[in-house]
Amino acid sequence: MLEFNNVTKFYGNGPASLDDVSFKINEGEFVSIVGHSGAGKSTILKIILADELPSSGEALFEKQNIAFMRGSEIKKMRRRIGVIFQDFRLLPTKTIYENIAFAMEAIGQSNEEIAADVPHALDLVDLADKFDKFPHEISGGEQQRVAIARAIVNQPDIILADEPTGNLDPISTYEVVQILKKINELGATVILTTHNKGVIDSLEKRVITMDEGKIIKDDPTGKFSL
Repeated sequence: MLEFNNVTKFYGNGPASLDDVSFKINEGEFVSIVGHSGAGKSTILKIILADELPSSGEALFEKQNIAFMRGSEIKKMRRRIGVIFQDFRLLPTKTIYENIAFAMEAIGQSNEEIAADVPHALDLVDLADKFDKFPHEISGGEQQRVAIARAIVNQPDIILADEPTGNLDPISTYEVVQILKKINELGATVILTTHNKGVIDSLEKRVITMDEGKIIKDDPTGKFSL
């Protein structure tokens, strides 16, 4: 589904953010990418989303080179990817329901589809009873679960979770990880970046470890080993 072949990425005249990075992620995998700040984790996600392009090498989405995609093809690809951010990025003046519905409105879904799918997404993250609350009225862990619901409501094939537990307490972190595992079990490919050793060790899934832009380990059932 996703493949990096000898990808190198430079920003300006500094050292390579990614240095000859190669890996393949198959449909339905749960892959964690770990590394210290500046290791290149976020650059990988930006290249997958075509927010950045490799300086050399190739990044493939279903065997198609992302760098050669036309604008319409990039939009189509991005509709198949849901993104979860560390800082939630919820709209403060919209209710929880409206925040999730907004993601469907943005790609032209009908009112009937929104009415059917938003409650299902809220059920999946166990927030059906908070649909009419505003972001400031719920906890940080609940806000992140709303962000997950927003990311999955359009039923993407891939979930990119960029440090989704970075601002959460241990209980909320556990809840978010369990939801990500459930999403993966339902068929979505999940790519998680995190610094959290406990999260990685509890998953017992594939771990790609990065250091200074290079992959130093790719373990099919890895532990956090930095």
